[in-house]
Amino acid sequence: MSSPIHRTTIHDFRTMKERKQHIAMVTCYDFPTARIVDETGFPALLVGDSLGMVVHGFDSTLRVTLDMMIHHSAAVARGAKKAMIIIDLPFATYSASDLRTSLETARRAMQEGGAQAVKVEGGRRMAPVVGALVASGIPVMGHIGLTPQSIHMIGGYRVQGRSEEAAERLIAAAKALEKAGAFSVVLELVPAPLAQHISSLLSIPTIGIGAGSGCDGQIQVFHDIMGLYEDFLPKHAKRYALLANEIRGALKRYHDDVVSGSFPGPEHSFDR
Repeated sequence: MSSPIHRTTIHDFRTMKERKQHIAMVTCYDFPTARIVDETGFPALLVGDSLGMVVHGFDSTLRVTLDMMIHHSAAVARGAKKAMIIIDLPFATYSASDLRTSLETARRAMQEGGAQAVKVEGGRRMAPVVGALVASGIPVMGHIGLTPQSIHMIGGYRVQGRSEEAAERLIAAAKALEKAGAFSVVLELVPAPLAQHISSLLSIPTIGIGAGSGCDGQIQVFHDIMGLYEDFLPKHAKRYALLANEIRGALKRYHDDVVSGSFPGPEHSFDR
C-alpha cells in the first residue's frame, strides 16, 4: 500500500520560516495549470481574486464573486494534490461587523472550493474576522500593504507605508493579524526595508509581492511571469517565459495547416 501524498500545511509554513527556507508561491486559476504547478514543487498556490483581471478581463478585483472564486478553486483543487491551496475571499463577502457571514463565506470557500486556507485583505480591522475563522478551524492568510479590494479607499495602485506614520500602521497591522491567529501575511507594494523589518518581528512567514527580498517568501501572478500579457509588466514582476509568442506561433501553424489541407493527415484519421 502506497503512503499518502503529503500536502503542505500551515505547520510546514512555520517550519520553513524557522529554517529560513524561502517560500515560493504563484497564483493559479485552472486545472491544467494547477497540475503543472504542483509537479514543479511549489509548496502553496493562491487562487487569487486577481483572476477577475487576468482571466475575466475586469478592470479591478471588485467584480469577482464568491461563486466565481469557488468555481476556479474547485478546478485548481482537482489538479493540485501536494500544494496547499489558498483561496481569496472576494470583495464585500466578509467583515468584522458580520462575523456570521464571514464564516459562511469561508465555509463555502473551503468546502465547495476544496481549499485548505483562505486569504483576507486588511489589517487591524480584520483581526476579529481572522480570530473568528481560526477559532472555527479555518487557516487564514492575512494581506496588508496595497489591498486591491480597497483600491477606491487607497486612491490607486501605489506603494504603501512610505511615511513613518504609515509604516507604523503596517507594523501594527501585521502584529494584530499574527496575534489573531493568521498563519502568514502577504505584504504587497511595501518598501523593501519596511517589509524586511516586519518579517523580522513576526514568527509567522511574510509573503512579498513588490516588497523586496527580505520577506520569507514571494508570490507572483502566473500570467505575469509566463509572459501571457505583453503590453504591461508590473515593476515587481519578472518574465520567465514569453508564452504569448509561443501560443500565437502554434495557433498560426495550426491555422495554416488546416487552410492548406495538410491537417489532419492519415495519422490523425480513422479508416473505420
